[in-house]
Amino acid sequence: MYITISKQHQGENFKGSVRDFVNYLEKENETVHPDLQEHFFDQYHDQIGAEEVISQIDQNTKKLNKKEPRFYSMVVSPSQSELKAISNDPEKLRQYVRELMKDYAASFHRNKAVTVDDIKYYAKIERERTFKGTDKEIRENQPYATKILKLKREIRDIERGELKGNVNRIKKEIDRLERDAPHKINGKRIVRGMKKEGMQNHVHIIVSHKDVTNSFKLSPLSQHKAAETTLNGKTIKQGFDRDEFYEAAEKTFDKTFKYNRNFVESYRARNALDKDPKRFLAMLSGLPTTEKQAAFKMLFKAGVKVPTIPTNKVQVAYKALMKLKRGVEVAINSGSIGI
Repeated sequence: MYITISKQHQGENFKGSVRDFVNYLEKENETVHPDLQEHFFDQYHDQIGAEEVISQIDQNTKKLNKKEPRFYSMVVSPSQSELKAISNDPEKLRQYVRELMKDYAASFHRNKAVTVDDIKYYAKIERERTFKGTDKEIRENQPYATKILKLKREIRDIERGELKGNVNRIKKEIDRLERDAPHKINGKRIVRGMKKEGMQNHVHIIVSHKDVTNSFKLSPLSQHKAAETTLNGKTIKQGFDRDEFYEAAEKTFDKTFKYNRNFVESYRARNALDKDPKRFLAMLSGLPTTEKQAAFKMLFKAGVKVPTIPTNKVQVAYKALMKLKRGVEVAINSGSIGI
């Protein structure tokens, strides 16, 4: 499970409406029959209209200054194996989001417990993903794309009379490069922006910065996990524990759908990779044989080569670990490994 949280950005301030973001999330509905369109939902209601989302989020901004975000964007991206576990069922994905938002609320550190009923949010399922520059397919196709672009520029210059050359011969070379590119869909070279095949359901969640009563702020990007401060002689608790939230998000999915999560899919593995790649490799090597085999198979499928680390050569070992770290990070970001 790969979950990202970001704040609303509009230049140097945050005073703008949520309208542009909502319209962006409505893009898939433009080419879909009304009966098949995906609508926004919250904790208790389905089929919420875009205008209602815009109105509710834009009006829930009392006492926020222009340097504070009006809302946060959360993207919940299950891996292919997780989507398979729920049969790519949108209803099960909605069920999961509603349980996930309980974990989200519980991760806030406040004097009074925060519950899901304190959170104003609207979620929307998207069924498509497109290829990005970090994807393995794009990276491995890039040398071919670069040569093809160069040859097309040559054709343009020849047709303008700025260069001499045989256009037909160049076109044949372009055709050869298109054929030889390692990754294609229906015979066409995969390029950025092309739709991915397979199960691609994921969820965008718009979360208001203010609670549902428009009384107090709830920031998931707080610098504090669990801090206390004194205000007018009273002890005030503040913060949001993102580690707790990400771990709870996995546990909730696994428990709800009886999913058997491998080590390399876990937030614990990603955390270890970020903070101590050597420890990550040690943890990977120390797995039970069956789980280790599954982990290596998953890494191999994602295009990550796990190095053999020479214990007596510190510098070589460090370089190998950094290469492993970069490889796994790319696989995570591209969605190849569902951490």
